[in-house]
Amino acid sequence: MTFVTPLLLAGTALVVLPIVLHLTMRRKPKLLEFPALRFIEKRHDANRRRMRLQHLLLLLLRCAAIALLAAALARPRMKLGGALGSQEAPVAAALVVDTAARMEYRHDNETRLEAAQRLGQWLLTQLPPQSEIAVLDTQLGSAAAFQVDRGAAKQRIERLESGANAQPLTQLVEKALRLLAESDLPRKEAYVFTDLARAAWPDESAAALQDLLTEVPGVTVYVIDVGVEEPSNYGLDELRLSGQVLSNRGALAVETELYRSGPGAAGDDNTGVDEDMRAGNVEVPLRDSNGTRAVELFLEDDEGNMQKRRAESYAFGSGESRRVDFRVGSLEIGTHQGFVRIVGQDGLAADDTRYFTVEVRPAWRILVAAPKPAKRYALSLTEALAPAVFRKRGQARFDCRVVDLNALRKMSPTDVAESAAVCLVDPTPLAPAVWRKLGNFASDGGGVAIFLGRNAGKVTSFNASQAQELLPGKLLRQARRPDGDLHLAPRDYQHPILSAFRSISGAVPWIDFPVFRYWELEKPVGAVLLLSDGRPALLERPLGAGRVLTMTTPVSDDPNRKAWNLLPAGEAWPFLILVNEMMSYLVGSGDQQLNYSAGQTAVLQMDSGTRYRSYLLTAPGGMKSPLSVDVGRHQLVITATDQVGNYRVQAGGTVSGVDRGFSVNLAPGQTELQRIDQKELAEVFGPLEYRVARTRDEIERSVSTSRVGRELFGPLILLVGVLLALEYVVANRFYRE
Repeated sequence: MTFVTPLLLAGTALVVLPIVLHLTMRRKPKLLEFPALRFIEKRHDANRRRMRLQHLLLLLLRCAAIALLAAALARPRMKLGGALGSQEAPVAAALVVDTAARMEYRHDNETRLEAAQRLGQWLLTQLPPQSEIAVLDTQLGSAAAFQVDRGAAKQRIERLESGANAQPLTQLVEKALRLLAESDLPRKEAYVFTDLARAAWPDESAAALQDLLTEVPGVTVYVIDVGVEEPSNYGLDELRLSGQVLSNRGALAVETELYRSGPGAAGDDNTGVDEDMRAGNVEVPLRDSNGTRAVELFLEDDEGNMQKRRAESYAFGSGESRRVDFRVGSLEIGTHQGFVRIVGQDGLAADDTRYFTVEVRPAWRILVAAPKPAKRYALSLTEALAPAVFRKRGQARFDCRVVDLNALRKMSPTDVAESAAVCLVDPTPLAPAVWRKLGNFASDGGGVAIFLGRNAGKVTSFNASQAQELLPGKLLRQARRPDGDLHLAPRDYQHPILSAFRSISGAVPWIDFPVFRYWELEKPVGAVLLLSDGRPALLERPLGAGRVLTMTTPVSDDPNRKAWNLLPAGEAWPFLILVNEMMSYLVGSGDQQLNYSAGQTAVLQMDSGTRYRSYLLTAPGGMKSPLSVDVGRHQLVITATDQVGNYRVQAGGTVSGVDRGFSVNLAPGQTELQRIDQKELAEVFGPLEYRVARTRDEIERSVSTSRVGRELFGPLILLVGVLLALEYVVANRFYRE
């Protein structure tokens, strides 16, 4: 059989189409389910999915617990901010030790410095081999360098001693950081041994320390606390003397504060207080639960030995203080040295003794020139400077000589130079020669005081060139305030003349002594004391080596007349203090400083006519050293003042030679034991990380954490426990269902 067109047979393949249509288009039976059976089927599927999820969760919890337990047993460590290191890798270490005087505080039969040395010696043994080690202390001038080897560092720690001139720890830490920055070792550590006294961490240097810490990356700072949580101590504050240069007709007054800090101090049972102190002017129970302390005053005698001159006892509670006053008279002309000390022992002996030096000179001669009748004009001033009762007893500090202005005109410059100061009381117009004479006197180092009053009517004389060399400005006019609402009104008490009013500034009744009239000046300079309207009442003008004081209202008016002021009237104790301080300032009794803080440069002004060029300095420890005088300035300059105590300067033998001296005490803050709290310490370091430790274990933990990271064993074991607890809960629910 053949086909004409066999290719068309391929069309038979289309038979598939009806078959497909038949299969897809045929009717299927409809499945009808009861609603209850349909709900049970859906619930079964949901339960099966939930059971599968719980089974998977239980499996994951068990696997995670086993994995974390294995990781915890491997003791992993983590270090933030850097790579993990080795405990034995060498480090550049700086041991910074506070050697201030307060580190001599003794507790448990050990000073704070000894505790720091003990921990420092132990720390040296813990540092890895090949480490670079530097030991720094807070004494000024100490070098900052790495020690040659570990043995040298050990000897350096053993030789550490406390000193009177210590710098703040913040500055020493800065020096240590700069030294560590020079090391090539990647790991750098600074150990600061301190009693955490607040005085060692001044706020003003904290910013510089934080800036430097950011500039030296990778440095870890450890603060090793060797202090006592609640230190107890008795101490003496700075001494306040009535003057460093005194008149032989006056008395020496010594004042200080006896304070107590802490919950209790050793020796409160008054042991060590002898019968002489018990017979003092202040009677206190010998045994007191609040604590009793005796204070003694010693002065050097003619043979150079210290003799007790006064003693008082005081009782007070913790945190209280008592003012201590001593007064000693009948001092001979010359240099006198002594000290004030607390009887008995306590934790810190460095603040139990304070030293002082005073020079006693003959009464200063004051030449008072006034119009006739001169004595009446000068009465108020001379009675204030040298009261009659003091003159009769020979106790007046000033020897006042009153002359009229005509006598002053006739006096030779040599006669004027015999006085320490010249006072013009309500002067009339003076001849140019007199003004020139006074100007030369002031230029040579003398003092001149001018009290302007009603007699200065002809201002042309006072405005002449010779007078203007002394006056602080030209006279303009007399200002009047007849209502009495004007008075002296100091704005501050920084000037030496006003320093005596500083402690009683709120109790001075200036308003009770009104000023009715005063002189106005053109462009005045050097105001020391103002009136309540802001005009100057007292002005100062330096002239050569001397000084000139000008008061724009007089001190000579009779209050029964039309007085210019009532300054000297009635109980005028402010006027009394003011004119005495003015004269003391003019004669230079406050210029010579004889009492210094440790580290300060001492300067002794020598007589311009002295024939000695070499002197012998005796330090408190007895060491002697030669000194040379500055010929141009007639001064002795002593820079080695790191020892606390009395210094002596001598030349030419004991009979007709020179015998001077000065004293050195601890600077304020060197013995303050009040501790800085954690918040304040955090402000010192700012955002920078530091670690505080007290014991060897704490130091080891801190160092180990910093070097090789923090161990995660504890957190991991805790997490394993949490996972096992969750596994227990999930397993119980799973198997119960």
